[in-house]
Amino acid sequence: MARIAVGGFQHETNTFAPQQATWEEFVRADAWPPLLRGQEMIAGVEGYNIPIAGAVKKLAELGHEIVPLAWAAAAPASYVTEDAYERMWKLFDEDLRKHGVFDAVYLDLHGAMVAENTEDGEGELLRRIRGVVGNDLPIVASLDYHANLTPEMAQLATALVGYRTYPHIDMAVTGKRAIELLDKLLKEKRPVYRAYRQLDFLIPLVWQCTFIEPAKGIFDLVGELEAGEKSHNQGIVSVTHTPGFPPADIAQCGPALVVYGHDKEAVEAAADKLAATVKAQEKAFDGELLDPDQAALRAIELSKGAKKPIVLADVQDNPGAGGTSDTVGLLAALMRHKAKGAVIGMIVDEEAAKAAVEAGEGNIMRRGIGAVVGYGGETPVEADWRVVKVGDGKFTGTGPFYGGAKFQIGPMALVTDEASGVSAVLAAKRVQAADQEMFRHVGVEPAKVPILGLKSTVHFRADFQPIAETILVVRSTGAHISDPVDMPYKHLRKGIKLRPMGPVWNGA
Repeated sequence: MARIAVGGFQHETNTFAPQQATWEEFVRADAWPPLLRGQEMIAGVEGYNIPIAGAVKKLAELGHEIVPLAWAAAAPASYVTEDAYERMWKLFDEDLRKHGVFDAVYLDLHGAMVAENTEDGEGELLRRIRGVVGNDLPIVASLDYHANLTPEMAQLATALVGYRTYPHIDMAVTGKRAIELLDKLLKEKRPVYRAYRQLDFLIPLVWQCTFIEPAKGIFDLVGELEAGEKSHNQGIVSVTHTPGFPPADIAQCGPALVVYGHDKEAVEAAADKLAATVKAQEKAFDGELLDPDQAALRAIELSKGAKKPIVLADVQDNPGAGGTSDTVGLLAALMRHKAKGAVIGMIVDEEAAKAAVEAGEGNIMRRGIGAVVGYGGETPVEADWRVVKVGDGKFTGTGPFYGGAKFQIGPMALVTDEASGVSAVLAAKRVQAADQEMFRHVGVEPAKVPILGLKSTVHFRADFQPIAETILVVRSTGAHISDPVDMPYKHLRKGIKLRPMGPVWNGA
């Protein structure tokens, strides 16, 4: 039995988003648990599809002593404030010093955290932890699929283990895999070699989905390399590829991979093979984006002969990538073209949601909704909104991505513009529209509506693709800019392409 310190600090930072991640955002619960510290962490993460939950469960199964540090996550936004970053580090520092000595450390990290005081949030955290526990103690961390895996992270961690699915349905599984690797390293005590590679082009999030090619085939290869092919040396113990998070204006933004194993030549060969495979698929990372009017008109036409909903992915206003979830370009287009029966969610407008609750079901609410932040100069959509159903925002996710999540997102309401027949789901807090229960909570059965607009980029596919006739990808106003060419970068490393087959960035 080993003594394992366990903690986590998760944030996906869109440096172009309008709102920062403050300490309060890490402390509160939303779809995921609130700040947890010490023994409360064990029970606090149970049942969630998150890495820390899978890790804790596996550690218990293996009989290791779990020493909980602190764990916190905040919804994607712009820079983590220096205050929040340093407060979280203080908890880690105190607990590492108070509870040591350890045999190993497991960390639940994202990999795309940018703080006001450091552009490599995870690399800096690992550096500080190394300063406390030393250079020899095994540190294994799980990473999000969208990690910008930096050279410093690879150098400072003993091993990094990333998700292999997007939508992320394997988060808890990844925590389990990280612990299995850590357990193997502790028991075998063999030298571990590492091979790290970066790719030279950014991949838009919307085309990173592992349900479709080319990402599906690439991640099939990741699994094959790790398992060991007949022709492949069995010295490989772990393979991770992270396609990157383009809305992060940092030098090390972009796809990367890392391979670990006991045979140096095999490790280098596997890394070269995977890097070459990703590079060979560069041209395939592309697809069609529609503007809101094109999307509305095409959806209306397709819905006439469809037996299932036409799903519109409002990808640039995805709160899961730093969007405000309140832009109204797609909503206005659906209303303009009278897409009767269409429902869009979630429009995050706390005051409108409260007003709907106050007005009461069946009554008319005369006001504007959405455009709270006013991103892109937008203004609220004015209409006579019929309040169809209200909710308290407390429900449990049931889909593959959010399954088990205990939502606490404040007042919600379904409101309908009777002039166009278009409805919107209002919410008080930002949560990505990736679970059908968000709609059922306010009386909408998603499978029964003709057109369904979702504030999400890819995660919605886990729960909504099975019920969709087809999916149209919409580029409307939003802080999550889909095409990296349109992002006002200042800090990328020179020589990286701004999109697959696209222009090379040579400085601002």
